Amino acid sequence: MTTTTAPTTAQTTAPATPTPASTATAGIALAVLRVAIGFLFLAHGWQKFSQFTIPGTTAAFEQMGIPAAGLVAPLMATLEVAGGIALILGLLARVAGAALALAMAGAIATVHAPFGIFVADNGFELVLALAAGSAAIALLGAGRFSLDRVLFAGRAKASFLA
Repeated sequence: MTTTTAPTTAQTTAPATPTPASTATAGIALAVLRVAIGFLFLAHGWQKFSQFTIPGTTAAFEQMGIPAAGLVAPLMATLEVAGGIALILGLLARVAGAALALAMAGAIATVHAPFGIFVADNGFELVLALAAGSAAIALLGAGRFSLDRVLFAGRAKASFLA
């Protein structure tokens, strides 16, 4: 007669701490995400200032039915430029990520949702991707290769930023 034994706890649980390779990989992945999402926001904000101009962006926002378009247009352009730069550098990335994610959620709700998914139809696919990437950065932080880590790691009162 053969007996089987249940696996021990040591056999069924994963290691408590990540390996150095996985930590480095996660840091690289966050840097790639930050730079890509940050670049897209920077480009869109810069476009609102330089190509469309703030008066043109305000007119477009008014036509879309965005409330207080005269206030929202320059705020969004500024948030996209400053937030994009912050994400690229990994500086106050949690704050920038949260602000950008909330702004994109507002854009989905006020403008893009009625048009469906696809960006060719003015849908929300790009805005959703930007919101999701920004939210991930807000939740995870800037990561290993960032100014947040250089400036805030080890500081108890600001460690949530690193």
